[in-house]
Amino acid sequence: MNTVISIIIIFGALVFFHELGHLLLAKRAGILCREFAIGFGPKLFTIKKGETVYTIRLLPLGGFVRMAGEDPEMIDLKPGHRIGLIFNKNNKVSKIVVNQKSKFNNLKEIVIEDADLEHKLFIRGYENEDEPAQVYLVDDKAHYYMDGSEFQIAPHDRQFGSKSLWDRFLAIFAGPLMNFLLAFVILVIFGLLQGTPTNQIDRVIPDSRASEAGLMDGDRIVSIEGTKIEDWSTMETLIQQNANNQLAMEVERSGERVDLSVTPESRETVEGQEPIGFIGVEPAYEVSLIRSLTYGFSTTVDWTKAIVVGVGQLVTGQVALDQLSGPVGIYSYTDQAAEGGIFVLMRWAAILSINLGIFNLLPLPALDGGRLLFIGLEAVRGKPIDPQKESLVHFIGFAFLMLLMLVVTWNDIHKFFL
Repeated sequence: MNTVISIIIIFGALVFFHELGHLLLAKRAGILCREFAIGFGPKLFTIKKGETVYTIRLLPLGGFVRMAGEDPEMIDLKPGHRIGLIFNKNNKVSKIVVNQKSKFNNLKEIVIEDADLEHKLFIRGYENEDEPAQVYLVDDKAHYYMDGSEFQIAPHDRQFGSKSLWDRFLAIFAGPLMNFLLAFVILVIFGLLQGTPTNQIDRVIPDSRASEAGLMDGDRIVSIEGTKIEDWSTMETLIQQNANNQLAMEVERSGERVDLSVTPESRETVEGQEPIGFIGVEPAYEVSLIRSLTYGFSTTVDWTKAIVVGVGQLVTGQVALDQLSGPVGIYSYTDQAAEGGIFVLMRWAAILSINLGIFNLLPLPALDGGRLLFIGLEAVRGKPIDPQKESLVHFIGFAFLMLLMLVVTWNDIHKFFL
């Protein structure tokens, strides 16, 4: 049960902040955002605030911000259609009723002769055939009502495609960026609550390489092979990169400098990857705002680099596809993290957030990276790609991602349960 709650909280936060990035930058650019959704499928919860409908949906597999203009507008006003109009106090059309007109009062019914709801914002029509047509100005926030559904019209200047390349880039890039910022914030809070690892040893594991080399509890690592050590991360990296290699180490003990030599033992990590060095020491922690900020930034950068390298190895075939984990694998790892306590769970949440940010930046159709790629192509060509062709590419990409998800999930089932 704790794992389920942890999954809901972590994934809810990751998706929420990712989509919040899209929403904030889109609204800043003046784009009409019709819906902010967490999950897919049938709606479980709906509330409207301002122009945007906020929803929670049944399938917790992601989320989306539906921006006007990304999909073809569903408004279809053709000559000869009879519609109803409702006006605001400025005598502009505030509601366009296509059918089920009996549900509304104070309707003015007209037959359409011409209409433009994107640029000039007008409807021209007549009440009776023997009367001349009149022009009715349409409010830029008018609503369109058909088949029981109501949504706001989107003038051209409120649509995604009308904005500059830079504004569109920011609106798309803001989602992954928020995941990196979220990881940074989680790690800073982690540092403030538990403290950040310093270059001082809190505990030497008995019968380890560190114990054999003469390292003791309380020793402060000054340098390794001439490299100055100011934080635990630098020391850890040097040790991990030198499995079975003897390292000269200078430590500070009771105010005096002591020279030691230690040879990290080799430990396997993931199949197909190089083993890492391990000496068997645990860090002392210090609570400090400055150190927490530094720790949050440096750890986010280090993990981002490591994940990018892993993705590169996957693309080049150095890492097999069966090493990827999907929902089942993430559930299993989250279960292990939850058993380790809140601090282990916080670090795992930060790792997942960075993974989500990087995954979404991959230049694949249906992902943010794919959409950024199309924006880049538009910048090079000087004109946008045909929207229908772009939509087809994204649809094919989405189908491919769903197939990949099935393959990865099947691998997870074999890995963890069979």
